[in-house]
Amino acid sequence: MSISPARRVADLLLEAVLEQHRALEEALDGIPAAVEPRDKAAGHRIAAAVLRRMGSLDAVMEPFLRRAPPAPALRALRIGAAELLLLGTPPHAAVASAVSLAPRPLAGLVNAVLRRVAEHGAKALEEVDAERLDTPSWLWSAWHAAHGPAVRAIAAAHRLEAPLDLSLKPGAALPEGAILLPNGTARMPAGTRITELPGFLAGELWAQDAAAALPARLLDVRPGERVADLCAAPGGKTAQLAAAGAQVFAVEREGARMPRLRENMLRLKLAPELVNSDVIGWQPGALFDAILLDAPCTATGTIRRHPDVPHLKRPKDVAVLAAQQRNLLAAAAKLLKPGGRLVFATCSLQAEEGEAHLAHIPEGLRLDPIRDAELPGIGASGPGYLRTRPDMWAEHGGMDGFFAARFIRQ
Repeated sequence: MSISPARRVADLLLEAVLEQHRALEEALDGIPAAVEPRDKAAGHRIAAAVLRRMGSLDAVMEPFLRRAPPAPALRALRIGAAELLLLGTPPHAAVASAVSLAPRPLAGLVNAVLRRVAEHGAKALEEVDAERLDTPSWLWSAWHAAHGPAVRAIAAAHRLEAPLDLSLKPGAALPEGAILLPNGTARMPAGTRITELPGFLAGELWAQDAAAALPARLLDVRPGERVADLCAAPGGKTAQLAAAGAQVFAVEREGARMPRLRENMLRLKLAPELVNSDVIGWQPGALFDAILLDAPCTATGTIRRHPDVPHLKRPKDVAVLAAQQRNLLAAAAKLLKPGGRLVFATCSLQAEEGEAHLAHIPEGLRLDPIRDAELPGIGASGPGYLRTRPDMWAEHGGMDGFFAARFIRQ
């Protein structure tokens, strides 16, 4: 049997993430242009299912394996098991496709194991502790320490594919089939292709998780204000600020991310000043009325959308990034006018990248407590800050994990 293009894509993506330690989206961008978009999308869906449930899939297959197989065979087994148990692929197609992926000497092993999985796997999957198995132990421990019993609900939320969330320009029509969330985000079902929505080409909307839209709302910019969006790419928050009428400077250190930022602003017909510079050392020439700093982080709050994150991040990354965030916050404070507002945010569930920063507020800043009324349907999470988790708004389909705090320059 010839290898289906979609399964070949899934195999390449898993190899990139699990063995080359590359980001899933980066690997997807590297798939040859000759591959049909539908095959890339299908391959991405298979790979994402494997990454979300890899611990559980491995536990189901373990009784049928005498020893760990070589990586190419293991990828084929995981793809086949995901199709059998998670994606509803007919057993004959799932098994045959996986066998075609495996190296020839191991094709018989893959065939035998997956036939057992097809027969017994569904019941076995129901009996495993999926939340624990699908979450690296260091993340489970950290989340339990930071969020208590909610750790299990957080892990359960990561098993589900995230819906498509949209931010709309003022006056833009709600897309057909969307629901309007309490914070104004438009939510479409998971799997919706944003490029096929009428408002996409018209520049009326952009993809942005409901939680990711909150920091810019908390900054509450006014028309004509001089505003900096630091670490701006890909530009969702820049778009929010510019659409509100502010004079926006979108600052991004990584030159490779600038083209996408520029393309997004052109499509949305917005004209912020785009600056390719490191925030630390940047000299804009004048201070700002308001600053949004969505700092680089481990991104553990975005696992629903980026299931490769648990397989790429390590415990040591947390401390390194938290130190960078403190440096960025201190640099941002120096760019703010007296009386100016600064919102600091990270898309992380790690306390070191969120709540812990409140114990190290840079000189010259004071906390400006966030009020419940500013966060419809959510409310402030602690003494004046925002904390969202993937299990929140479960009735609507969840949200990303974010931390945000607002400060005033004294």
